[in-house]
Amino acid sequence: MAERVKEGYGLAVGLKVNRPAEYASRPNVPMSAALRRRLFLVRVVWLVVFILTIGLFFASVPAYYHSLIKLTDPAIEPATLRSNLEALGVSIDFYATYLLSLSVTSMIVWCGVGAIIFWRRPDDWMAVFTSLCLILFGTFTLDDVPLVLAERYSNLWLPVHLMAFFGSVSFLLLFFLFPNGRFVPRWTRWILIFYAVHEAAYYFFPNSVLNTDRSFPILDLVIILTFWCIGMGSQVYRYRRVSGPVQRQQTKWVVLGIVSAVLGAIGFATPLYSVPSFDQFGSLFTFVLEAGLTGSLLLIPLSIGVAIVHNRLWDVDVIINRTLIYGALTVSLALLYFAGIVVLQRVFVVLTGEKSTLAVVASTLLIAALFNPLRRRIRAFIDRRFYRSKYNAKKILEAFSATLRDETDLDALSDDLVGVVRETMQPAHVSLWLRPETPSKAQQVD
Repeated sequence: MAERVKEGYGLAVGLKVNRPAEYASRPNVPMSAALRRRLFLVRVVWLVVFILTIGLFFASVPAYYHSLIKLTDPAIEPATLRSNLEALGVSIDFYATYLLSLSVTSMIVWCGVGAIIFWRRPDDWMAVFTSLCLILFGTFTLDDVPLVLAERYSNLWLPVHLMAFFGSVSFLLLFFLFPNGRFVPRWTRWILIFYAVHEAAYYFFPNSVLNTDRSFPILDLVIILTFWCIGMGSQVYRYRRVSGPVQRQQTKWVVLGIVSAVLGAIGFATPLYSVPSFDQFGSLFTFVLEAGLTGSLLLIPLSIGVAIVHNRLWDVDVIINRTLIYGALTVSLALLYFAGIVVLQRVFVVLTGEKSTLAVVASTLLIAALFNPLRRRIRAFIDRRFYRSKYNAKKILEAFSATLRDETDLDALSDDLVGVVRETMQPAHVSLWLRPETPSKAQQVD
């Protein structure tokens, strides 16, 4: 090909690509007076809810701190907790301040992301609704701080529980509407009604038969997980059947953040609530697990915020790819490491009658030797399984590069180039034009 160009040929490839509907040019339609009034009303409602949320939360801080100092949480045993903290050399004040700091940090992140979304997208009603969902859910539903104030002052019971109810229901509604504001599939609106009834029984009628959390806690957990699994399923259905390219990238950000948050929360909560010594602060690791649990859940608002206000949404493909590769690599190496130690220790016991530290050394060297080969195999498998189109395009381009070095027939090379463009970019139309190079003035004189 290089020789042909030197001989005086220019090459151009013309492409006609089908543009997605969301990229089509749209005229700038001026906003009507009615729309401006509705938008102004929405902004006023957002501002009132935001101020009320911040006010109720920080008004609840002294009551929540007092409950931590007095050890009134029914989930703990005061005598056991007090003795465990004394054994660790940790004061009750530090224990209360630490837990309160985690709650305040969580609220600031959830409300901060919501405020940034509102500030960056004030004219988009879906963005405003998402902002309210994050503020209400992160402050009233996910955190117990305002509920302590509602228990102490009866006149605040209704507004606090009402905000918590709206936070819970609106967050599931966000799964059904995000990112274009329409129910997909349409029948999910009925699921939302059932969930609203379930949450109303929990927040407003705690002694009712419908409050399964009081009578059947395990059943209540199954019901809640079912609702949220349907919400995640609706996002997957929307991604595969409805969304355009940009909306798919938004869905990827949200799903990546939620899945990472759930897996992280499970990883930190499992030892925290299954080991009695951890549950009652019998170890300093409890403080680490509490911080890890809170930090994992913060991935949810952060991913939603990025999906709405960030312009470089395509970076999520790289993040997902690296997460899959190195997550699978870490798990595989950990399993091989511990399996190697167990097998080698048994071998040493059979041969020498006792265990040896050489098993650990040999397993470490084995892991170091397998790191790069295993990483390449996992990357190839993930590319073939989850990124098939990009993987095929890469293989096609590599094959064409090899052909380009050896091919001398320009007509055959032109056909190969058109085929490569058609298979990798999949345009609606492709054409190839070869332009002879115009002779220079020196050549014309000669």
